[in-house]
Amino acid sequence: VQVVESGGGLVQPGGSLRLACAASGFTFRSYLITWYRQAPGNERESVAGINDLSGTTNYADSVKGRFTISEDNNKNSVYLQMNNLKPEDTAVYYCSARGPIFASRKYAYWGQGTQVTVSS
Repeated sequence: VQVVESGGGLVQPGGSLRLACAASGFTFRSYLITWYRQAPGNERESVAGINDLSGTTNYADSVKGRFTISEDNNKNSVYLQMNNLKPEDTAVYYCSARGPIFASRKYAYWGQGTQVTVSS
């Protein structure tokens, strides 16, 4: 049982990347899926999240209007489309799944992270 991130890389300021988070051994159905990031010397912060049951999304103020989180249930994957990237978006990005939402006992799964570097 794991989640695996992919899609990171080096991009110039103003560029775009799409990160993918794939679930293995379980399904994202009824889970909260959240993208976090951690830059060197900083604490891990929540970037964007999606509630699989309601479809509700939420974003950190720093990425609103630039990042979009979405889900493909057929592929059991969640994506983070990042546009107009800035140097301050440079970080390791992690995917986390917590649920099932309706269960009294919840599980939390974390990926290994994928590096995003925004630099000219």
